[in-house]
Amino acid sequence: MDRRENIKLMLSSTLATGFLLSTGCKPEADQTSIQHSNIGLYGRTPEEIQHDEEMISNSFFTEKEKKMVSILSDIIIPKDEKSGSATDAGVPDFIEFMMKDYPKFQVPMRGGLMWLENQSTANFDKSFIDLTPEQRISIIDHIAYPDTAEVSMKNGVKFFNLMRNLTCTGFFTSQMGINDLGYVGNRPNQWNGVPDDVLKKYELEYDQRTLDVCLKIEDQSKVAVWDDEGNLVG
Repeated sequence: MDRRENIKLMLSSTLATGFLLSTGCKPEADQTSIQHSNIGLYGRTPEEIQHDEEMISNSFFTEKEKKMVSILSDIIIPKDEKSGSATDAGVPDFIEFMMKDYPKFQVPMRGGLMWLENQSTANFDKSFIDLTPEQRISIIDHIAYPDTAEVSMKNGVKFFNLMRNLTCTGFFTSQMGINDLGYVGNRPNQWNGVPDDVLKKYELEYDQRTLDVCLKIEDQSKVAVWDDEGNLVG
C-alpha cells in the first residue's frame, strides 16, 4: 500500500488524528527494551515504576498474533526504494506496547485478528499466516477502503482502521519514518533583515545604527548586551 495514501486515510479519521496528537513517542526510543535501571533516571514515582515493569515483563500478543500483526503492518507499509518496512522500523513492538499502555485497544485488536483468521479459514481453509501474499491481499482489499467497503465488512473495516492507525503512528514516529518523510525539524538559519524589495514597497529603510549594530553578518553569532534600562549596547 502507498505510504502517502496511508497518511491521507489515517488523517481523514478524527479518531486517528486525535491519537496521533496524543502519542508522545520519541523516534529513537525502543519502548520494549527499557531496563529498570534506566527507569529510575527520569524521576518515576513508585507507582509509575511498577507500571513500567509490568509493561516490560508481560506480553499481550501470542506468537501467532504477533506474526499476523507483522504481516499486516508490512502490507500497510511495505519496504520500498527509500525505506524499510514497518517491521524493519519496529512497528510490531510498538503495537505490542500500545496494547499494554492503552488497554482499550486490546479487545478491538484481538477481536479483529480473530475476525481476520475466520475470514482466512472461510475463504481458503487456511490460517492467515499460511496464506499466499495474493490471498492475503484479496481479503485486505475488502476492508482497507472504508468508503467503498461492503456493509458486511464493517467489523473488518473498523479493525483495519485501527491497525492502519497504529502502524502509521509507529512507523512515522520512528527514526526510519521521520527520515522517510524528510522531516528535519527546526534548524538555525541566518536572517539578513527585511528584503530590499519589501522595504521599498512600503517606503521604508533601515537607519544606519540598525545596519551597523543588528544586521552585521559577522556579528550575528554574538549574544546581545542590554543596559539596565533595556537599551541595546552591543
